[in-house]
Amino acid sequence: MLEKGTLCQRILGTTEQALATGALQTFPTDQAFIEEGGVRYFVRIMTALRKKAEARTQQEDSAKAGKAADPFLPPEKDLTVAAITDTHTAVLNKFNVVDHHLLIVTRHFEDQDMLLTLRDFEALWLCLAEYEGLCFYNGGREAGASQQHRHLQLVPLPLAPEGPQIPIAPLLSRHPAVGTPGRAPGLPFRHSFVRLRKGLVETAREAALETFDLYCEMLSRVGMDRPSAAGLTRQSLPYCFLVTRDWMLLVPRSREHFEDISLNSLAFAGSFFVWNREQLERLKGYGPINALMAVSMAPGP
Repeated sequence: MLEKGTLCQRILGTTEQALATGALQTFPTDQAFIEEGGVRYFVRIMTALRKKAEARTQQEDSAKAGKAADPFLPPEKDLTVAAITDTHTAVLNKFNVVDHHLLIVTRHFEDQDMLLTLRDFEALWLCLAEYEGLCFYNGGREAGASQQHRHLQLVPLPLAPEGPQIPIAPLLSRHPAVGTPGRAPGLPFRHSFVRLRKGLVETAREAALETFDLYCEMLSRVGMDRPSAAGLTRQSLPYCFLVTRDWMLLVPRSREHFEDISLNSLAFAGSFFVWNREQLERLKGYGPINALMAVSMAPGP
């Protein structure tokens, strides 16, 4: 299993090897910022997402033809970073626009539409303890998931070269309570937000137990079913879920796209991806917060 203090070096070594063999495909991006409501939203502009769209289409076509289309069974050897636990493996994101983008993948197939389990949280915290990052989960296709095999994702912080480590942070600052899920006043769509106690990351097992219980409460607060003690539970709504060492945010989704721009969990951290500058200008004109509202749900009573 994952040896403490080794993950960063393993990521660097695997990245170097995967680039040399061509297993890892990285894509350069232009960068832009959109200032709105005291937030400096970060936007990456690229053509590489077209390859992800093509990969999704190929996966769907293969599935219709009855062919195996799961890239994680098994994961590519050159992309595999480490065994995290007996249930999860760390794998580099093959189509990479963020350096050292890690996938936390179940060793056996579990559906991306199923709610997270305690074992998911154990693997999450073992990785998050190694370096400061943002862990996120796209719960279903409408939440931006491109693969049906269960995988969480971890990207290093900061997300942007300027401003706070996570661009959306100014909208979360007015929720000071620790350990009690509620609403962040700056977010005008249905969500549940909770601050985590200091030092939680120091013990992965304890962190997993505590945050899994909070996750269950957050689901209830946004009107979603909680996990069942009897086994895996299918989610009642698609949703985005973000975890840092300091807080967690859960957002139910109504659809994947704002116009033709796919938004996953990173958008709710204030980090967007677009294919071209025409999309960037539309996002600027409409406003990032309005785009997030368009793909989420109205606040509950």
